[in-house]
Amino acid sequence: MDRAQKTEIVNMCLVYKGDLVLIQDKVDDEYKGLCFPGGHVEMNESLTDAVIREVKEETGLTISSPILCGTKGWVNDDGSRYLALFYKTDRFSGEIRSSEEGDVFWMRLDDLLSMGERLSLDMIDMIKVFMDDSLSEFFYYKENDEWRYELK
Repeated sequence: MDRAQKTEIVNMCLVYKGDLVLIQDKVDDEYKGLCFPGGHVEMNESLTDAVIREVKEETGLTISSPILCGTKGWVNDDGSRYLALFYKTDRFSGEIRSSEEGDVFWMRLDDLLSMGERLSLDMIDMIKVFMDDSLSEFFYYKENDEWRYELK
């Protein structure tokens, strides 16, 4: 039995200092709104190197020691998989700067949670996975041709 499957791998990183988190106001047409920085893992790139690179490109900060704290994913109708790796770290150097991906700024997590429609899709539930050590997965599945999800 062939266990290989085509997979698109992305990452997202919660960078924090005290009660502040680094937020990006993403302007991408496919995924926009307030979220944590991140992006695609390139071919032949390590997962850790990818999140470090993406945070640097999008925020100007050089992070270190990112900790894998969860995943988000689903299986597409064609059998391919989408997998987002969630990281967090409070270790970084540099000064924040915005990029073509969107403005970046520090915000209290409680304030972020109250931003409603300004948040990116699923951000409230993704934050639960980032912050709750009893959760490690946000998984979408189809049931009766409707997308549903579970936090595990």
